[in-house]
Amino acid sequence: MRQTPITCHPAATNPSQDTLILAIVAAYAATFIVFGLAVDGPGKVVRGIAAILASRDTLLTDYFGIAGIGGSLVHTGILTLLACALYHQVRAPIGGASLACLFLVLGFGLFGKNLLNVWFIVAGVWMYARYRGEPFAKHINTAFFGAALAPVVTEILFSTILPTAISLPLAVVTGLLISFILPPAAAQLSKAHMGFALYNVGFTAGLIGVLVVALLTSYDLVPEPVFIWTTGHNLQLGIFMGVIFLSLMMLGLAIDKRAPARLKDVLRSSGQAPSDFIDLAGLGATLLNIGLTGLLAMAYILAIGGDINGPVIAGLLSVAGFGAFGKHPFNITPVMVGVVLGSLAKPWGIADPAIQLAALFSTNLAPVSGHFGWRWGTVAGYIHSSAALSVGSVHGGLNLYNNGFASGIVASVLVPVIISINEVQKRRRQP
Repeated sequence: MRQTPITCHPAATNPSQDTLILAIVAAYAATFIVFGLAVDGPGKVVRGIAAILASRDTLLTDYFGIAGIGGSLVHTGILTLLACALYHQVRAPIGGASLACLFLVLGFGLFGKNLLNVWFIVAGVWMYARYRGEPFAKHINTAFFGAALAPVVTEILFSTILPTAISLPLAVVTGLLISFILPPAAAQLSKAHMGFALYNVGFTAGLIGVLVVALLTSYDLVPEPVFIWTTGHNLQLGIFMGVIFLSLMMLGLAIDKRAPARLKDVLRSSGQAPSDFIDLAGLGATLLNIGLTGLLAMAYILAIGGDINGPVIAGLLSVAGFGAFGKHPFNITPVMVGVVLGSLAKPWGIADPAIQLAALFSTNLAPVSGHFGWRWGTVAGYIHSSAALSVGSVHGGLNLYNNGFASGIVASVLVPVIISINEVQKRRRQP
């Protein structure tokens, strides 16, 4: 595997390609809206979206259980269209990281991010950019990735302990404050895992979430646990998501006839961040890789008898979206195998909800297997399967990227150990 990350150079961005990528994402968002309306009809969809906006979003909140399939799909489609419009408005360069970010918006609009709570986080990052005298386009990815902390806003806003006169301004101020500190914290914390955890903002959001929960708890504002997980929709949603991933592959081939040949460059990459596959191999090969990784992840869920619902679709789109920025079938598979082995050796089932999500989001550690080999990737996945089930309590479920937080810890501890072991082995092999 190639062991040097591919660096993204914003100056080399292509405005026409940026517009094309945004149009592609917007088209898929519109597909979600059309399918959602076809499933449930306008009346039920409107009631479902209203229910989402009034709900708490602490982990684990499956919007399918609150708004139904139609309302949830239309909701996330609208949210993603608005995000695309903002990227276009601020003229943000659209590379692999931006494409991954927009896919996460499309996924987590079914699972914690909604049309109400994300804008407080986005506004706080905008304020930080203004404070620094920098264009918001430079920080827009952090803003939408940072919406992982959006449940903090709704947790305070809909608190049953505080009167509205207090909860409303407190929610606004808290949302703006935590997102204001997010960009500098994320920039610093990326050094801890050296690019071997792709969800760097998830790692940062987890640490900020720990501080937020500590403060809330000291005032007896303890987040109440939530668990909403729907089942029974595998056929309908499996066909829908399968068509999405297959169409991405076909689109990649239509854009670039040489996409299969260029995909080889992606598959040889370690994935260590920053690894922008659009820069490396072009948009066609990147879309082909996105479709392949998405299909692989969905095949895994179906093979273990898992459930396709809001959180799982978020996981599938996370795996697929980062097919533009670090993930490919070769480097995600060992990590997922590690989670499977962990499930066999530990007291939980491979199809348990938390383990389904752990297997999908553990692919955050794909650069470990890409850089150090499949054995260490499997070890990373094995450790992650335990870490992901343990760290949620410390941030009270207020960080939607719980697995990103867990795998950031795993990478920060494991990677220095791997490097040290490899150095010793290298010295011993020398004459």
